[in-house]
Amino acid sequence: MKLLKKIIADLLEFEARLVLKKYHPKIVGVTGNVGKTSTKEAIASVLRNIGTVRASEKSYNSEFGLPLTILDCKTGWKNPFRWLANLLEGLSLIFFPHHYPEWLVLEIGADKPGDIKKVAKWLQLNVAVITRIGEMPVHVEFFKDAEALAAEKSQIIYALTVGGDLVLNGDDSIVSDMKSMTPLKATSYGFKDGSVVRASNNHMVYETVNGLKTPMGVTFKVDYDGKSFPIHLNNFFGSKNIYSALAAIAVGVTQNINIISIIESIGKLRNPPGRLHLLPGIKNTIIVDDTYNASPTATKLALESLHEAEVDGRKIAALGDMLELGKLTVEAHEEIGRVAAKSCDILFAVGPRAKLIYDAALGAGMSEDKVKHFDDSVTAGRGLDKIVEKGDIILVKGSQRVRMEKCVEEIMAEPERKKDLLVRQDPEWMVR
Repeated sequence: MKLLKKIIADLLEFEARLVLKKYHPKIVGVTGNVGKTSTKEAIASVLRNIGTVRASEKSYNSEFGLPLTILDCKTGWKNPFRWLANLLEGLSLIFFPHHYPEWLVLEIGADKPGDIKKVAKWLQLNVAVITRIGEMPVHVEFFKDAEALAAEKSQIIYALTVGGDLVLNGDDSIVSDMKSMTPLKATSYGFKDGSVVRASNNHMVYETVNGLKTPMGVTFKVDYDGKSFPIHLNNFFGSKNIYSALAAIAVGVTQNINIISIIESIGKLRNPPGRLHLLPGIKNTIIVDDTYNASPTATKLALESLHEAEVDGRKIAALGDMLELGKLTVEAHEEIGRVAAKSCDILFAVGPRAKLIYDAALGAGMSEDKVKHFDDSVTAGRGLDKIVEKGDIILVKGSQRVRMEKCVEEIMAEPERKKDLLVRQDPEWMVR
């Protein structure tokens, strides 16, 4: 089976190379450990001002995902006929004329050493974007340490073409320091002074819904080239989403897109499912659905946003295991437990590793009647169903394999719309 997977991956990559050579699209590559998918979507929205765009579907960022995006194909999962169809589709692109996108926006992931370095040998980028690494990044399990993972992420810089543009998160020192690796111009974004694209005056926006104060999005100002522009992101929650918008603005200005057009595109963004997405919950509650995945940095940001939120009810966090952390597993989960103790009124910890979150929260002063531990996401969701009250806000987050979207399903006001509102609703995921 491993040999067959390698053969298919090699064939898809070979076809992808030929397709790129034939059609010559401009390419943006996005990597990092926080916010790749939302950043990719925001960048695609901005680039549509100057051409046709294709962005990686979902989180297609692996040895299979990158070629599939280039070939405009979907994963075949375990169906050999679907993989054969993908290969035939690639041949069609190579031998027959097609209307191919002018821009590709690709997520580029690194699950093990050498992943990005390998991609950099054949994928030439016009723009490289590095979002955020963080002190305790996800996917570090197969790396010597966090520094080794950061070094792997930085390999995306070597995929840049001559005259290409590098866009870096200026608030992450590990990422910001990568500008020294290349003579190419780097465009920074963030909240800190010195960033080329800088956010300020950010805060959540509220409306009264059914007599309750309800978060409806975030608003902020973006400062660029001596001017300041107001932006509102509808149905977004917290500062994590602002970073995605800032990265897209930075990409836009490197391509000389009119700043007003960029701002208008950003204002039309809609948050993808599972990325700090606001949903109505049962009993007139609010769900912050952040179930797509979880890293220590992203979880901490989500908890900080929960702490800052102004609501009439209680603040509840349901946090699942964070996976692929290797030797950082214990330290990371304990740190999240301590942050949660300061950020929420009630904590549900889900999964065997999350028991460390549970213990750390108790150690940080949360009372035993406010902290619960559950073995799986469905049981946790049913537990939430019993205790949530009018006006509560519930943050739900965890790594993919914990399937915390099942927890959301138990408490969402419109479960009949789950296929549209939740992540991992494909038939292949539903049987897992």
